[in-house]
Amino acid sequence: MDVDTIEEIQPQDGTSSSKVHRPMFLPVDEAHPFDLDSYIANYSGRTAIDRLVFIIVLCPSIAPEAFSLCVKRIHRSRDPSLYQHLLQAYEQTANAAASDGGLDISLPNTMDLAELDTKWVDDVTAENQADRVKLEVELKTYSNNMIKESIRMAHRDLGNFYRSIGDFGTALKHYTKSREFCTTSHHVLDMCMSILELLIEQRNYAHITTYVFKADAALDAATAASASATAATANSSGNPAAIAQAMKKTGGKNERDAVQAKLDFATALSHLGQGSYEKAANAFLKVGPAKDLGHWIGQLIAPGDIAIYGTLCALATFPRSTIKARVLENVTFSAYIEQEPYIRELIEAYMNSNFKTVLELLNRYSTRHGIDIHLSPHINDLATAIRNRALVLYFQPFATIKLERMSAAFGWTVEEVEQHVVNLIQAGDIQGRVDSQNKILKAKKTDYRDELFARAIKAGTDMQAANRKLLLRMRLQQADLIVKPPKGANQSGVLTDFYAGGE
Repeated sequence: MDVDTIEEIQPQDGTSSSKVHRPMFLPVDEAHPFDLDSYIANYSGRTAIDRLVFIIVLCPSIAPEAFSLCVKRIHRSRDPSLYQHLLQAYEQTANAAASDGGLDISLPNTMDLAELDTKWVDDVTAENQADRVKLEVELKTYSNNMIKESIRMAHRDLGNFYRSIGDFGTALKHYTKSREFCTTSHHVLDMCMSILELLIEQRNYAHITTYVFKADAALDAATAASASATAATANSSGNPAAIAQAMKKTGGKNERDAVQAKLDFATALSHLGQGSYEKAANAFLKVGPAKDLGHWIGQLIAPGDIAIYGTLCALATFPRSTIKARVLENVTFSAYIEQEPYIRELIEAYMNSNFKTVLELLNRYSTRHGIDIHLSPHINDLATAIRNRALVLYFQPFATIKLERMSAAFGWTVEEVEQHVVNLIQAGDIQGRVDSQNKILKAKKTDYRDELFARAIKAGTDMQAANRKLLLRMRLQQADLIVKPPKGANQSGVLTDFYAGGE
């Protein structure tokens, strides 16, 4: 099915097609610090509202504070349905906290809140209705006059309007409809970027790569067109200096940099959402500086999020040599890491084989990772992958090691270490066996002498087979039993076919 004909984008609610592992509640305490105010200050618009609602669902202990912050932002939006959604999420969290954990959170009187906000809802609904009528009348007028550029802009404005009021299916229809009236590659690129923003907001990861591909093609065409126009203008001036300056700009580098970072980020987020962590790590490490992301910073993502996503995916999939070369020595990515200082501490602890600190940091900031709407479904899988790679790396230099020593290095009990090691042995990640009685992990010994003898015997067998074929050829030649091929044919082809199967 053509993606352009999708009738509606189904809200993902923070999930993707991959398996979701979400804890019932996330703690916020001294062992798991989380500053809600500084966190939410990095976001604006619908992204901030979605993240606050997500926090309310997962963190009952800070739900009242998140509720208040969310109400303020909803009143600055144009989507009245967000308020009802917030109330339902808050009531559900309060009831679940009281019944499951005995936690009593102070729930505002939702009936009073609803009555107080009735006027606001009515005013916003009336304003939305008036704007919708105005934009639809403009579209109809432009359609009657057959002005392609005006029709395209009318569809674009209607797409932006429906996106602002939460009608994402209709917004997508208008965005895709505007493609019929695009007259330049820049128009197609603008359309693709608008749809990418919509897909990221809705966490519709599966369709992001399709529009990244279309945007990349449109970007190539737009860059080439701009370069040609610049060169033509310079040539018409007849000024050698102007011509040289124009030729210097022919790559369209500035324009590409302004868009490429967004496309790389969208690709990375798509891979993360679909559970392709190695591809996600590669894409996140390619993202350009934050200034190239423009208004996407805050509206869709925060710089610290890119550092967290990229680092966790890299630790879960990359060898340490690659982490050193592509993460620690990556100047652009290091600028993102500076937004979250604990990330650099996490990477350095991993590179120095201080795995106890690695696990402690992952546990300490598990709430910060768990409340992220993009990372939450995958944080358990990523943490497990990092832990397993740490165990494998720790055991690599040893022929035998006591589980007690490993328990001290990882901060686990001996029984926990044994269980983790057994699972890795069964999965084939560790080549060894566990002595449960003495609590020792032993690597499987490789008998290099046996391997040498096996290789020698195989080489001898191969030589014998080759010699038999050569002797057969000689005897056939002596007996004049060779069928000569026609002139111009491969001189050895017929003979080869004749004796190749003979033993």
